[in-house]
Amino acid sequence: MTSAATSLAGKVAIVTGGASGIGRAIAALFAHHGAQVTIVDLDEVRGPHACEEIIAQGGRAAFHAADVTSAQACAEVIERVARDCGALHLLCNNAGIIRRASVVELSEEEWDRVMAVNVKSAFLMCKHAVPLLARSGGGCIINTASGWGLAGGPRAAAYCASKGALVLLTKAMAIDHGPQNIRVNCICPGDTDTPMLRQEARELGEPSDAFLDAAARRPLQRVGQPAEIAQAALYLASDASSFVTGTALVVDGGGLAGTL
Repeated sequence: MTSAATSLAGKVAIVTGGASGIGRAIAALFAHHGAQVTIVDLDEVRGPHACEEIIAQGGRAAFHAADVTSAQACAEVIERVARDCGALHLLCNNAGIIRRASVVELSEEEWDRVMAVNVKSAFLMCKHAVPLLARSGGGCIINTASGWGLAGGPRAAAYCASKGALVLLTKAMAIDHGPQNIRVNCICPGDTDTPMLRQEARELGEPSDAFLDAAARRPLQRVGQPAEIAQAALYLASDASSFVTGTALVVDGGGLAGTL
């Protein structure tokens, strides 16, 4: 059951990287609270399946396969939503990748790819979405950053740099677009039980169980679940946060509590 404060009834939402992990949980929760959701992802297997699950639960969802590092692809996503839905109220830039390496270990191509997926995609989606959000009367942009966008981490140079850039992009956009009634915030999750977290273990050559045990060493003594991060996104998307913009909301079980 939804409350009036968290209802997204009548809202149109886009979630990039919505085929799995945190993005999938956000898309499902937004739909549950009444939003019409478009999932944007490169994964043409899990993306449609995520939509089918939403529809089976009585929600409204569509899938659009797109590479959000492409300006043309981002423009086409926004054009399609404008054509099919007539408006846009919520944009979640959740697409992201990680490469666990120091600057010495990183190739130039790996650096460029992390920055393209994690930062450039948000820029491009926002560039094309903001005019439609403004024409729709305003709305919300939510960027998925990271705790490592606020504090550094080992062998994660490109990832930390990209997420730090996303935090400050969020703040700059909040200043620019507040007069258009567009709120811009970001979520900074801690380690969350997603396919990407397990990929980190493989990149570092560590057993998955041991890696997850280490990730759980925080005050709440566990890693997060995608549904918990989605609840933070729902708060930022809803009227419950109507006076919140330009913020970086840390959702990490206390992982950064002793560092910031």
